Amino acid sequence: MIKKLKITVEGKTYEVEVEEIGGAQISTTVPAPKTAAPASPAAPKAEPKPAAQQPAKEAQAAPGEGEIVPAPIPGKVLSIKVKPGDTVGAGQVILILEAMKMENEITAPVDGQIKDILVAEGQAVNSGDAMLVIG
Repeated sequence: MIKKLKITVEGKTYEVEVEEIGGAQISTTVPAPKTAAPASPAAPKAEPKPAAQQPAKEAQAAPGEGEIVPAPIPGKVLSIKVKPGDTVGAGQVILILEAMKMENEITAPVDGQIKDILVAEGQAVNSGDAMLVIG
């Protein structure tokens, strides 16, 4: 026995046919529209790791060391726009972090001089990992 049902999901109505077979129900549906939610990849891609990659340090500075710039979200460092010794102003772009296939500009939180760069281009970072020190 086949039953036709109407189901509404997020404001869109779909017509669904349900067939009863031996007491168990199997449903078939009209394909749902594609959503912005990312699909699970079938196989993860292997990404090359830079030779100079080092584990990210936690975002804590010793007193007088300077202002730590932590990763706001997990991602991969695409490019570093400064080098140790450079003077930066608050709001200046200091590196580009790729997260969820989007490039995010990371800016200096304060005026100062770049004391240390704790990450390398191509390195993966987690939220809160220290990336730079501005003194």
